Amino acid sequence: QVRLVESGGGLVQPGGSLRLSCAASGFTFSTSSMSWYRQNPGKERELVARITSPSGSTNYANSVKGRFTISRDNAKNTVYLQMNNLKPEDTAVYYCYTPYRGSWGQGTQVTVSS
Repeated sequence: QVRLVESGGGLVQPGGSLRLSCAASGFTFSTSSMSWYRQNPGKERELVARITSPSGSTNYANSVKGRFTISRDNAKNTVYLQMNNLKPEDTAVYYCYTPYRGSWGQGTQVTVSS
């Protein structure tokens, strides 16, 4: 059974930072690309960042380049999203995704507001 559990969301002021984590189980994490998506009500889910394995190559949405960093720890079966210089428009529910059976986590809310 594939399981993706996100954590690390919360309320932060503009310019602040958060680090999201996604703990994975039920599949071979070390050979799977992993992605972070985000979604707001009434809008489509959008790709934020992706990281491949084993090369670790990354790609980002233009809106987060230079501010967000995706990384992974294959020994811990965990993927991270470091988010710096957060803006109000980054407010969304953030989801972890693996292409293995097209599996999603339950999401974690990020709210950027003063």
